Amino acid sequence: MMDCEFHQSINHWGSGDRQRPEGPERPLYEIKANLFKALAHPARIRVLEILSVNEEPTPVSAILAATDIEPTLLSQHLAVLKRHHVVSGHRVGNAVYYTLAHPKIAELLLIARTFLADTLAAQHGQLEAVGSLPPIGTSR
Repeated sequence: MMDCEFHQSINHWGSGDRQRPEGPERPLYEIKANLFKALAHPARIRVLEILSVNEEPTPVSAILAATDIEPTLLSQHLAVLKRHHVVSGHRVGNAVYYTLAHPKIAELLLIARTFLADTLAAQHGQLEAVGSLPPIGTSR
């Protein structure tokens, strides 16, 4: 399954035979890392972006129409996001509707986009600076 690494990461604590603590004893950084692992797929990010702009619950059919993800793969991605409490879903008749489980998830996506835009802008500035350097001669 897609999040095999995630399951492996929650099954082992450190090295050797030590088991990680369960429940409230788990360090917050481990829980946070597992959340980011659950988000670490472009298709999941795209689904979250779609859900973040919709005010109403979004049917799976609309998510499929907005992406090129195969229905079975989309179902698996939604299951990962649901299992990690990032999205919530409910069935109405034959349709399943999804929403972000918490409004701060949209804010997290916006912060990530801002961070990436700032980083790319800085890199672009560095590339422009390289372009303005004097030419380098080749030695024979």
